[in-house]
Amino acid sequence: MTYDNRAAVRKVLIITLLLNLFVMGLKAIVGYWTGSLSLLADALHSVTDSANNVLGLFASQFSSPYPDREHPYGHQKFEAVGALGIAAFLGIACFEILQGAVERIIKGGEPVRISPPELWLLLIVLGVNIFVAFYERRIGQQVGSSILIADATHTMSDVWVTISVIGGLIGVWLGYQWLDIVLAFPVALLVFWSGWSVLKANLPWLVDQIAIAPEAIHAIATSVPGVMNCHDIASRGLLGRQVFIEMHLIVDAPDVETAHRITENVERRLEECFHPVRIMIHVEPPEYKSEQISFN
Repeated sequence: MTYDNRAAVRKVLIITLLLNLFVMGLKAIVGYWTGSLSLLADALHSVTDSANNVLGLFASQFSSPYPDREHPYGHQKFEAVGALGIAAFLGIACFEILQGAVERIIKGGEPVRISPPELWLLLIVLGVNIFVAFYERRIGQQVGSSILIADATHTMSDVWVTISVIGGLIGVWLGYQWLDIVLAFPVALLVFWSGWSVLKANLPWLVDQIAIAPEAIHAIATSVPGVMNCHDIASRGLLGRQVFIEMHLIVDAPDVETAHRITENVERRLEECFHPVRIMIHVEPPEYKSEQISFN
């Protein structure tokens, strides 16, 4: 059974794109007015937010779960590829932030100028970022979208970055100019950690890492009346998004019709536990025996 969440994903991405463009513009304007390196770095981080939304829209457009002649297992890995693109954007942002901080230390620069109205504008930016992060994560979990969850992780890193930058600018306002440069480094580390989290979450899907423990599948299958045993169990995909299961099933059935009914019952049980799932079962007679549950 397949599940198409692309319409919901596109709606969320368009809404967050518009909000991220607003946030990016406000940060860039205030950063330019004040000459704050950490705020301009944060604006650069927000550029990746908007780029991620555009990338997500393209990935969602091409990540149909429905199979075709060229892609018999669907196109959902396009979404995971899009999430890896987000990780790449985060890596670029990290490098740019560190490069700007080092250049400011070596070459120096104009002092940062900050005022209360500009700090209030940044608080508005912070509120928008918090809304976007929680909105994307909630919808992403509801519809099982890895790219929305990845983008929410990215946006949450933006929330912490903005909080750090606001704290540093308050310090600058009180006379501690060095805080602006110092805070650029933890900002870069937060960006790097977000990229690593997105990478770690999506690589298993792309390399077909096991999705469900074969012992769990074995227990469910053998609980169905008529199933004597099962072996060579394999699974891949993402739970809650799309899982593929293959197995060899030994059934106690005198005819094909009975064997077919038993396998359908197994498929129904697995579907109830791991929806959505596509299952391929190879039926074997009672005489065939194997103790090898999985391939290892």
